[in-house]
Amino acid sequence: MPTMTSRERMLTAISNGRPDRLPCQVHNWMGYYLKTYLDGCDVYQAYERFGMDFAVYVSPIYRYDERDLANWQMRRINLGTDASGNPTWMIHIETPMGALQSRHAANTMTEWTLEHLIKTPHDFEIWDTYYPVPTGADFTPIREAHERVGDRGIVRTFPFSPGQGSPWQSFCTLMGTEESIYLAMDEPEFMHAALQAILEKTLCATALWGNVTAADLVETGGGAGSNTVISPDFFRQFCLPYDQVQHAALHEAGVKIVYHLCGGLMQMLDLVVENGADGLETMTPPSMGGDCDLREASRRVGDRLFFVGGFDQNAGFEHGTPAEARRLVMECFEATKDHAGYIVSPSDHFFAGAPENLQAFVDAARECVY
Repeated sequence: MPTMTSRERMLTAISNGRPDRLPCQVHNWMGYYLKTYLDGCDVYQAYERFGMDFAVYVSPIYRYDERDLANWQMRRINLGTDASGNPTWMIHIETPMGALQSRHAANTMTEWTLEHLIKTPHDFEIWDTYYPVPTGADFTPIREAHERVGDRGIVRTFPFSPGQGSPWQSFCTLMGTEESIYLAMDEPEFMHAALQAILEKTLCATALWGNVTAADLVETGGGAGSNTVISPDFFRQFCLPYDQVQHAALHEAGVKIVYHLCGGLMQMLDLVVENGADGLETMTPPSMGGDCDLREASRRVGDRLFFVGGFDQNAGFEHGTPAEARRLVMECFEATKDHAGYIVSPSDHFFAGAPENLQAFVDAARECVY
């Protein structure tokens, strides 16, 4: 097979085809890793340094009606540091129906939520009434990323949503995962109304996309839909119908969809096919807390879904050696080569790992020829 460009290679994989050899990416670059291990370079320089296939994540810039913004007065209030010296802050939002607030903290690697924005159904009513929905969209950042990437890879983006990707995950981001599960079990009618409200906001924004996104792939779903969090029956009730509508709108906008389940997914494989996604990530192995049997997943649904992920970044990057990174890549390739379009990638973000392990990861992928 003639040698492909990285872009041709990645596009072939996400069309569930077999490229010249195994494409590879990372699940985005963390600022901490770039600063600590790669001399503060940017994501483009990081991909270029290792000769990796680019997968650059970029969002459009949305525009809002000033009247909507006036009804959603958001302030960030610094709260000092916690016992570990981490900065903490509050997000305080004033609306005509009352106030909402959340609290957050961060360290040098990441940030997290201490208090969720939504605590009660009434809070959600406030949120639903006044949360601003875009009235316009500027796709210049995506087009610029596309031009900068060129034939070196693809550009990924995200749907407009108040959390990560899809209505169920977004509601869990607003209220907390356990609280959301309890509420769905106790008050399913309310939960369905809430998920529909989130979906409608996403659809309004997606209608602005037309066919001008210039993005190749959009990420939906989220870890709260994993079968290590909810059951397949719960997924069928509270995820599937909303995912199907959202995915139809995104396909109408001309982008392929990768559904993100960072946890257990083996019980959800057929449901992801049913929800209309084109691909599935992050294929998290048991050693990372998931349940993915990459070979079995490929056998079962590899003719209908491409895969991204599957590489154990703890064993291969953080605690690994170049030889171990190479071995893990080879395992992933052997598991998928007969059935699924596949991009080998760490199964989630990583914050540590010797650069020589990443180079071995890339070099091994080059050896995996179809």
